[in-house]
Amino acid sequence: MFRAHFPDGDIQCDRYEQTDYGVDLYDEDDEFLAFIPYTNLIALLNEDIERDPEPSIAD
Repeated sequence: MFRAHFPDGDIQCDRYEQTDYGVDLYDEDDEFLAFIPYTNLIALLNEDIERDPEPSIAD
């Protein structure tokens, strides 16, 4: 599961495809959900990766 984060909110998807101008988001049935231009995309996060609850601070 992935989460696309952009200024207007978040969209969860099961897969994505990178294009020349942005990312196409798809659900588990390969139905197209949305196109997010790179200029609006803040982050594309893999929700299946465990994250450390304590953020690290660089020295």
